Amino acid sequence: MSMLDALWTVITPLNLVSTISGVCLGIIWGALPGLSTTMAMGLLIGLSAGMPQDIAICFMLGVYTGSVFGGAISAVLINIPGTPDAVPTMIEGHQLARKGEGGKALGMAIAASFVGGTIGIVMLVLFIPLILTFALHFRSWEMFWLAVIGIMVSGSMSAGTMPLKGWIAGWLGMLVALVGLDSIHAVPRFTFGSMALFDGISYVAILIGLFGMAEIFRTLPSSTAPAIPDTVGRIIPSASMLKKYIPASIRSGVLGTTIGAIPGAGANVASFLAYDIGRRRARPEEKARWGKGSYEAIVCAETANNANIGGSMLPTLALGIPGNAPAAALLAALTLKNVVVGPTIEIDHPGLIYFIYAALFVANMLMYLAAFALIGPCVKLFSLPRGILMPLIIPVCVIGAFSVKLSMFDVWIMFFAGVAGWVLSIFRFPVAPIVLGVILAPLADENLRRALLLFKDKDTAFILSQTIGTVLMLFVLLVIVEGIFRAFRSVRSSA
Repeated sequence: MSMLDALWTVITPLNLVSTISGVCLGIIWGALPGLSTTMAMGLLIGLSAGMPQDIAICFMLGVYTGSVFGGAISAVLINIPGTPDAVPTMIEGHQLARKGEGGKALGMAIAASFVGGTIGIVMLVLFIPLILTFALHFRSWEMFWLAVIGIMVSGSMSAGTMPLKGWIAGWLGMLVALVGLDSIHAVPRFTFGSMALFDGISYVAILIGLFGMAEIFRTLPSSTAPAIPDTVGRIIPSASMLKKYIPASIRSGVLGTTIGAIPGAGANVASFLAYDIGRRRARPEEKARWGKGSYEAIVCAETANNANIGGSMLPTLALGIPGNAPAAALLAALTLKNVVVGPTIEIDHPGLIYFIYAALFVANMLMYLAAFALIGPCVKLFSLPRGILMPLIIPVCVIGAFSVKLSMFDVWIMFFAGVAGWVLSIFRFPVAPIVLGVILAPLADENLRRALLLFKDKDTAFILSQTIGTVLMLFVLLVIVEGIFRAFRSVRSSA
């Protein structure tokens, strides 16, 4: 089967309807606070089990594509990211929404998501051998530093001129994630004898608490809470604006795809890293808008996290190693259809890889169209008066926290995280690094300990000879030095 034959197969009526259904469901799911892409993919595997193979693949890829973008909707409109990788979009997009430019912010997010998805697919098709060769060089040592980069960059960016507060928040998140049984020796850590803590603390409950419940706690007592206008202005961005951000979108798309090809490094790392690099590369007049409502920042983050989809498919299809958690759910769905992915996929299932390419391309096209169609209803919903909207969001937050493990303990964790997020906001500590710390800490912890075991009998020179790891370590030092100098300049300018 050629690529063209696969495309014709994907656009047959049943496959097309399945893809559209998955995309729309994914967008709505992603827009609801706390209902992550991973949760959507995991819960809908059972639904796809009763479908024929082609229809199931189209449906799951539609859900994957739609839900990654969907998180941007609530992030922009109500300052609550639907998915963890939408946090950078929330930082910039909600500021624009408060100025009455929420429609344009969402329009840029849609366009950037489409461009990112397209770049990811193109790189998936054209550069699969090259990217896989690079990604396979990321072993335990390199994966540890990659996780640290994500946390440090998030802390540096989220805290503005006070990066130390951001770094403290990131390490607090890592501390929370270390609760439970460790992944290597199953030794209880920080459980204080509580069996409920043996399984660790759910990052979904933390995410919903810090962004959902904390926003509710901040908004409801205030008589002057900022309201999103029921009309958010123009949604479709102008051609001149799109042209202006082409270099940023291409750079972020390539970065997002490359990060996606590294197993375990998901869209969270890609969006924050693209966000940070975009700020460093921005022109001075544009850099001044970052943190206050920057369209270029939205383009960088949304392009990277959507390009991550194509990147995550690289190790999933070629090696049978999921690039991230949603890709693992897709792998499980394929397994239910007796499809074994890996180096022999084209021999065992001729034409299937081209079908997946084509299904991703069609899902990306339909996401672009469906997103514009669903923006209007979402704006009407999320522009309700805060006194009405926030109480309506509370049960959604409770359901989101409870549904991960069907545990009331996670609901209490969510409320506690909400109170903590509210208190931290009073003292101007950013909460985004906490979430990223919770998500990336298991990756950093497991890989650091594994690397230390591998380097047990090695000297320092051998460790520094690991080229990629050393480069990543130097990048972390660069982030720290740059953050310190930025804080020092801020103190001198205010003196």
